Amino acid sequence: MNIFTQPLNTRHNGFRNTSTESSMDGEAEVNLQKQGNELPSQILNGRHGKSGSDRISVRPSLDYNCGDDNTGIASYRDVPSSVNIDIQPDTLRKKARQQREMTFQDMCNNLDIFEDDDEDDDDDSDWEPLQKLREIMKWFCTNCTMANLDVAVHCDSCGEHRESGILKHGFFAPSFLHKSTLLEAELETRTDKGMVSQVSTSNSSTAIGFDERMLLHSEVEMKSHPHPERPDRLRAIAASLATAGIFPGRCYPIPAREITKEELEMVHSAENIQAVEVSSNVISCYFTPDTYANKHSAQAARLAAGLCADLASEVFSGRAKNGFALVRPPGHHAGVKQAMGFCLHNNAAVSALAAQAAGAKKVLIVDWDVHHGNGTQEIFEQNKSVLYISLHRHEFGRFYPGTGAADEVGTMGAEGYCVNVPWSQSGVGDNDYIFAFKQVVLPIASAFAPDLTIISAGFDAARGDPLGMCDVTPAGYAQMTYLLNIVSGGKLLVILEGGYNLRSISSSATAVIKVLLGESPGCDLDDPLPSRAGMKTVLDVLAIQKNFWPVLESSFSQLQSQYEIYTTQRRKPRKKRGRGVVPPLCWRWSRKRLLYHVLKGQLRVRGKGF
Repeated sequence: MNIFTQPLNTRHNGFRNTSTESSMDGEAEVNLQKQGNELPSQILNGRHGKSGSDRISVRPSLDYNCGDDNTGIASYRDVPSSVNIDIQPDTLRKKARQQREMTFQDMCNNLDIFEDDDEDDDDDSDWEPLQKLREIMKWFCTNCTMANLDVAVHCDSCGEHRESGILKHGFFAPSFLHKSTLLEAELETRTDKGMVSQVSTSNSSTAIGFDERMLLHSEVEMKSHPHPERPDRLRAIAASLATAGIFPGRCYPIPAREITKEELEMVHSAENIQAVEVSSNVISCYFTPDTYANKHSAQAARLAAGLCADLASEVFSGRAKNGFALVRPPGHHAGVKQAMGFCLHNNAAVSALAAQAAGAKKVLIVDWDVHHGNGTQEIFEQNKSVLYISLHRHEFGRFYPGTGAADEVGTMGAEGYCVNVPWSQSGVGDNDYIFAFKQVVLPIASAFAPDLTIISAGFDAARGDPLGMCDVTPAGYAQMTYLLNIVSGGKLLVILEGGYNLRSISSSATAVIKVLLGESPGCDLDDPLPSRAGMKTVLDVLAIQKNFWPVLESSFSQLQSQYEIYTTQRRKPRKKRGRGVVPPLCWRWSRKRLLYHVLKGQLRVRGKGF
């Protein structure tokens, strides 16, 4: 097994056993750029706040760790107030003058100036051997996991309150308020009323797949920062659904089961399956530096895949109209031979093959996770019975995992059955996604005519997500779900993938499930106006995919002419600036002040006859 020591944001292949490693979290570390640490002026000036013979000369000792870990802890050596060191007045005045003339950088490069020049070191015995470590306390936001100083009440990144109630009431809990008894009572009353009113309705047709044992999959040893793929993701969604009276209430659960080895072998290699199973024998391990596992992770992955497979069979057979898989770990990065990108087993791929085993001939997978589903594409890139469409940040291969360019269309006779819409920048919002749906996704999906539609629903393109950095709203996700709901006669399965802002992921998932229950998406973007970069991306995709899907030919020609008009209208005309004369500033208060204002353009001179 390979041992990995890279930081969290690097992604490689391998397996790491950390059950016998010792923790290094106790080291004093500091981030100069974030904290802007400044030593107290008393220490920088060699003083300890006393006069006469009690004044001492101190060497500032800074322990810096400039690695990727950002623990927010600073340390410096403290000098006890009981220490007295005799220093000659002339020497003290000379050293004080030298220190005043030096910058902080000079002090760090010439620490010997702060030391006593006397050759007699008898007084060194007065120094206490114990050094006090002062820590800058911090807390991690429950909503987005970002670090904040201990004195802060709200998260600097997302504004969530330090004592947020999002894990108990979901996104219904106010982000800016401390959880209070009155607020909790109000939300609990709302939950009870919602559940009573919804339980009395007719039997639901929307199935939910969930099992609490998937919450046991977690990172054993937290590094410098909480892992974004954490159990709180499911807790926040479940709390939101419960508060809204949706689940339990309007949706019904399906019994959980673990996927069998034979079912997994239809998707993954035997080596990959065995590697995941081995993780149940160790306390903690890593398949890649960002893909962890503990002794419960293998079972959680089997439960997630099993729930997705059964939901696909339920929906295709008609026993359920549609379904939502509230599962983790996610799966769309897991390929044939490796687990990666927080993913162990590919839940969407398992679901597609389960539906085909139940009788479905053609399955459509639409992946709107902000990261490209490289694992799902690898599994089906040679399969014409499964159409894979992905909308993701790509940035010309610079965004993880780097795959998913528009010219990746499938291989070995299955060209055209992989459709990638690679956004070229961050900040992509509702208009761009809905525009791509209407120009690319829906025409190809209708021509494909699937028997079942599966959504790899990562909500990390949502507004506020710390990894995705995009701007899709819950209303945008609801609208996309509504558009896909009619593709395969309403047979739709939504599988949770990514999403790491709890408020964003819970509100978006709730909006999607409401559409599955038959509610209106809220807003209808009939004619969305995309960004210039978004329109260019869609145009590039159409130029490639029209070779495989003739239905796109007319859309491509029309959009190409619109793009030329669109770019012309958005291009701001440049004003020709003449070569002006800049008057001296002193003219402003002299007898030439009138000329000064004229030349500066603050006064206009009108000639006679005008």
